[in-house]
Amino acid sequence: MKDPVTDLHGRQHFLRILESDVNEVATHQVSLALLLIDIRHFSRINLKHGYAAGDSALQTVAKVLEKVRREGDQIARIGDDQFALILQGVMNSGHAELAAHKIHRLMDVPVQLDHDTFRCPVNIGIALYPEHARGADALLAAADEAQHRARSSGQPCCVAKGHDEEEDSEHWDMEMALEDAIQKSEMRVYFQPKISLLTGKPVGAEALARWDNSFRGIVGPNEFIPIAESTGFIRPLTEWMLNSAMRLASEWEHPWGKQEVSVNVSPQILARADFVDTVLSARELWRSDNSLLCVEVLEQSFIEDISDVFEKLKQLRDAGVRISIDDFGTGYSSLSYFRDIPADELKIDRSFVAGLVKERDNANIVELIVDLAHRFKLSVVAEGVEDVQTLSALKKLQCDVAQGYFIAKPMPAEEYHRWLVNYRGINASGAISTSDAEKTSQQTTG
Repeated sequence: MKDPVTDLHGRQHFLRILESDVNEVATHQVSLALLLIDIRHFSRINLKHGYAAGDSALQTVAKVLEKVRREGDQIARIGDDQFALILQGVMNSGHAELAAHKIHRLMDVPVQLDHDTFRCPVNIGIALYPEHARGADALLAAADEAQHRARSSGQPCCVAKGHDEEEDSEHWDMEMALEDAIQKSEMRVYFQPKISLLTGKPVGAEALARWDNSFRGIVGPNEFIPIAESTGFIRPLTEWMLNSAMRLASEWEHPWGKQEVSVNVSPQILARADFVDTVLSARELWRSDNSLLCVEVLEQSFIEDISDVFEKLKQLRDAGVRISIDDFGTGYSSLSYFRDIPADELKIDRSFVAGLVKERDNANIVELIVDLAHRFKLSVVAEGVEDVQTLSALKKLQCDVAQGYFIAKPMPAEEYHRWLVNYRGINASGAISTSDAEKTSQQTTG
């Protein structure tokens, strides 16, 4: 299925081609290069200049890649603002860097749309097979890492680091250990509270997976989720998270009424035919008057089969499950998607929330998202709230719900239950108040 905006093949087709090309060059003992091209500040182009400008930026990248590629090379749009270029028969990384610099040079010109002019600079990550990776998945990961390095360093392009035997061994050990994590009862559910900015009351929590490994200690999701997705472990992990989070929530007793429990679902799980049944089975098994299930899906989930995704989300909403769009503002959603999406809330990405007080552009973006969401009767959650100034600014912008370390860090189920029981609201100075904190203060000053 081709992307309607750029007329390029999508991620799934690209992954099949990459796998085939890697196998082909391995047989003939030659090299290929993978370039990942990312539009810098793409979400800001959408929000500042409009979605037509976003489309124009995507089409500009596609045209540039068409100019650069040679016969036998492959290009695709594999993410919201991410493109891939497979270069065949490269001799070394220098050849790939020449192509990357040509792309960067061709993109470093103003884009004209009606009476508006804007720029869409790119960051490029480069990885070579077999120099930087031994397989298609590892090659993609290496190029992605290089691209992130280019973005964070402000460089036009970066080349992947060579694969390391020790790192490969550690990755393999983690794969093996992760497969047994549920059976060995090493997985944990942590909860991070969310509070209403209108009333100050808790309205729910996001359920987050942690791996308590006997050898490594507590392992965060940034380390093991990519491994789970690449090995297929993400399916049993998601089922375990849904059931465990709902079971724990059904046991809580507190004075705050029904609380929403949010569980993240990856695009890989959302694409499965049994996705709706999996979610509803967990909800029915642990149905409770204390809790309401919310499924969080990434905005990038809509890039592939939009009609299939919307149909599944609609089935869940019709069954009483709330739908939240996570990391909103970082991906690509056209206004038609926005109008039709079967969702209840948007979660503003923390990258916008973090600079809300000091950066006027971020404040404008948050204000736009809140206003747009409310016009379509969607509530808005701001994640990554780290201080009282940000909390106050979000209230002024009429954001509905806040989540972040200023309110509470993610915590084990027992600790979260105590937090719910002891929570007292937002005090006059804007700080979070709990009876535990009051006791501690009395003991300190007594």
